[in-house]
This record gives sequence, C-alpha cells and structure tokens, in this order.
Amino acid sequence: MPPPPAADTIAPPPTPSLSEVHRSVHVPAVGGFWRKLGAFAGPGYLVAVGYMDPGNWATGLAGGSAFGYTLLSVILLSNLMAMVLQALSAKLGIIGGMDLAQACRAHYPRPVNLTLWLMCELAIVACDLAEVIGTAIALQLLFGLPLVAGIAITAVDVMLVLALQRFGFRKLEAFVVALLIVIAGCFAIELAYAQPSIGGILRGLVPSSEIVTNPAMLFIAIGILGATVMPHNLYLHSSIVQTRAFAPTPDGKREALRMATIDSSVALVLALFINAAILILAAAAFHSTGRTDVAEIQDAYRLLTPVLGVGAASMVFAIALLASGQNSTVTGTLAGQIVMEGFLNLRLPMWLRRLVTRLIAIVPAAIVAATYGESGTARLLVLSQVVLSLQLPFAMVPLVQFTSSRRTMGDHANRGWLLVAASVICVVVIGLNITLLIGLL
Repeated sequence: MPPPPAADTIAPPPTPSLSEVHRSVHVPAVGGFWRKLGAFAGPGYLVAVGYMDPGNWATGLAGGSAFGYTLLSVILLSNLMAMVLQALSAKLGIIGGMDLAQACRAHYPRPVNLTLWLMCELAIVACDLAEVIGTAIALQLLFGLPLVAGIAITAVDVMLVLALQRFGFRKLEAFVVALLIVIAGCFAIELAYAQPSIGGILRGLVPSSEIVTNPAMLFIAIGILGATVMPHNLYLHSSIVQTRAFAPTPDGKREALRMATIDSSVALVLALFINAAILILAAAAFHSTGRTDVAEIQDAYRLLTPVLGVGAASMVFAIALLASGQNSTVTGTLAGQIVMEGFLNLRLPMWLRRLVTRLIAIVPAAIVAATYGESGTARLLVLSQVVLSLQLPFAMVPLVQFTSSRRTMGDHANRGWLLVAASVICVVVIGLNITLLIGLL
C-alpha cells in the first residue's frame, strides 16, 4: 500500500484539472436550501453513472439468474460503501482544493505515483471495455449489427462527448441525467412485468455466509463490488465538485461539502435502485423459472419476452442498455482526462485521450467477439468488473489517508464513526480481494 501522506499541507494546484470548466457553474450567494442544492446537483449523477454501466448488467444478470435474490445484500452494502467513499472524494476536492490524482502526485514518491497512475489507467480501460461490449450488444439487439461491427462503431462516440462539452458542463450533466431517467423508467416497466417476490427481495437484503463460502457466488459478488464501487469515480468526483463557484471561505466550503454529499447520496440511491432492479429482474424472470444459466445479456434479451409474455419487454431492455453504455462513455472520458492531468501533469486533447483509451479497449473486445462470440464477451464483461474490484484499494486507501489527515483537512479530517466506517470499508474490500485471489490460485 502507498506510504502515508507527507506532513505538509495540501496546497491548491497552480492549474486545476478540467480547467476549462473549473468554477464555471454559478452558485447563488443567497437563497433557500433547494435553490442552493439545485446549483450543486449534477456531479453526483455523473458519478452514479459509473455505478450502473454495462458491467453491472453482466454481474447482476449472472448473479440473479444463478443465485436468485441472495446477492442483493452485496449490492446494498456496495452502495453504502460507495456513499461513504464518494463523500470523502467530495471532501478532498472541496476542502483540500485538489483532486485525488493531484494529491497523490503532490505527496507520494514518483515510483509510487507512477504505479498508482498505471493501476488507475488499467481500471479505466477495464471500465471502458465494459462500455464497448455493452454498447455493441445494444446495437446488435436493436439493429441486428454483428458484435464486431458494433465494437468498431464505439470508436467514434468520442465525438458525442466533445459536442456536449462545447455547450457547457451543465448541459453535459443534463444529458447524463436524462439518460439516467430513461434507464430507471425502463427498469420500472420491466419490474412491473416481472412481478418479483417481495419476500424474496427482503430476504436477499440480509447477508448470507454462503456468499463467502461458495466460490462461484464469491466470484460474482466480487464482480458486483467492482462494478459498483468504481476506482476512477473517486478521482472523477474529487475534480468535478470543483466546477461549482462556491465561496472559498470556511462557511462556503462547509456548505459546498454538505450540498455535494447530499447530491452524491441521492444519486447513488438511484443507482442502487437500478442495480438492484437488474438482479431482481434476472431472479424473477429466470431463476424462478429454472433458467439459472442466463449469464449473457443477449440471452436475457431473447428470453424476456417469452418469459414475461410482453412483446415490448426485450426492446425496453435493449434501450436501457444502450443508454447505460453512452452514459458511461461520457464519464469515462472525463475520468481519463482528470487522471492523466493529475498524476502526470500532462494535458492531451480530449479527443486524443478518449481515442487512445477506447482503442485499447476495442482490441481485446473485438478479438474475443470474433473468436468466441456472445459467450466470450459475457465472460469478458464479468472479468472486467473483477479487475476493477482488484484495483479499488489503490484508489481507496490514498483517499482515506488524505481525508483522515488533520494537516491536510484541518477540522474536516475524518474522525469518529466516519473514520471507523472508512477503515472498515478498506479492510473488507482488501480482505475480499485476497480471498478471491487465493481462490483463483
């Protein structure tokens, strides 16, 4: 693990990441609670996108069809962990004045800094791999395109992000929120058709020891954890909370932190609903009917209509998947730029940064799709989420270290229940990853 941060305090960086949108969103100096919250609402939803990308679909479908409602407890606990970690991420950006990547560069030795950067880049590529496969599958389901052709088309979606950012950061946030509403609406319709067992859902929210003792269940559980608590989201959130032009006074920072925490927590409740809905849908539609082998998104699409008896079920499912892939593309682009600027102090044109990351993800996805078809891409999706979980400690531990230091955070340093919760989360995630590695070896 990285060494503890140096004793000196964090000084604001000379050039903030995403400098073109830094402090670009107006925050009213006066006004009621809801008006202030409206000004701060947005970054939490950009972060929440990473908690419901196509990787979540793969792990949720596999877990629900194979084990019913049992892994709902993993989704719930993962989301609670995410709320704590994202609140810490917002605290670092607002109080410390740096994003997580910049803080690492300022305080860690260069070899450690480069190692953390490489780990983060690996996580971004793993996430992008899930977006590539998810978008390609959605295009195949909606328009009949071959998987390889759909993967190739994803190389140009960078133009969408560039076009959106040209209209300002608030427009980008509005686009993301609109797609989130589409996804949530689609799953609300699907659950109404599926009529899941309320008793089964409630029992599934209680953790079971079988999750740890059953290797197959543990593998999916680790994948759910990796798909939920995204490592690069910790870097992303600590940067984009600085797009708000809040008063740089102690009271102004305190208010900004409170609003940012509410924003991310509300957004992650929406993410919890969508993630749980994926698993509940799989449990109700497939596990309860004896189809415990449905682990591929394409199989779920083909089976939803005959199982639920509703012609629109499959189409609604595919539309939500396409919206999910495009949403994740937007935030993945921002996270990649923040990480490269923060760790290396290197700024590339966004289109170039995005294209490089996407091409790295496209190559293995295209090879697997061409060689193994649907079953190969399904396994690659779940594996990408396990990789994300293995990378999580390399972002999580530095975040907890920085936000727990009084020298860097002053009176806002983690203490009491927050310090205990953050420490327990670190221990649990690292322990689960070690257990998984031992099992794999």
